[in-house]
Parts: sequence; structure tokens; C-alpha cells
Amino acid sequence: MEWNGMQHFLLVLLCFLVALIPRFVPLFFFRKRKIPKWFNEWMEFVPICLFTSLVVKDLFITKTYAFSIAGTIPELIASVVVIAVAFWTRSMALSVIVGLALVFLLAIVL
Repeated sequence: MEWNGMQHFLLVLLCFLVALIPRFVPLFFFRKRKIPKWFNEWMEFVPICLFTSLVVKDLFITKTYAFSIAGTIPELIASVVVIAVAFWTRSMALSVIVGLALVFLLAIVL
């Protein structure tokens, strides 16, 4: 099926709404309400959980959804170093830069 211009426009509009609603609803809801302390404490763990799930999937799960570490040795080494850098510096920017540089260098060397 070939898409026409209106269908593309509607797709972009729907994607916009799907991206906007999860961001707008909480802002609208908590505009006049105080966010409970327990919720803020709980939300502090969300970024690290999401990041961990993405990294673990890329490091250990193959395209056929099997567990394997074959072919990911540079990334595994870099991830251990990035964890140490992130722990000691608490800098996201430095962690990302070190991780990217290390993966690049290890991919060349290994």
C-alpha cells in the first residue's frame, strides 16, 4: 500500500500526540499539587533502571533473543570502566565520553 501526503501528515500528528500526552498529563496533574516525598525518592531510581535495562539488553541479548557475550568483549570492558567513572565522578557527560572512546579504542585493538 502506498501512502499519500495526508496519511503521512496524520501519522506525524498521531506520533506527536503519543509523545506529548505522557509528558503533558503529569505536568497538568501536578501543577497545583505537591508531589509526595516518597514519589520523588522512587523516581530517582527510574533513570538508572531504564539505562541498565537498555545496556544489559545490548550487551547480553542477541538478535535472536538468546543470551550471549560473544562479540561484545569491548563493550563489556567499557561498561565496567564507565560504571567506575560514573560512580567516582557522578558526571554523565564524562561517563558517556569515556565509554564511547573506550568502545572505539577497544574495538580497534581487540
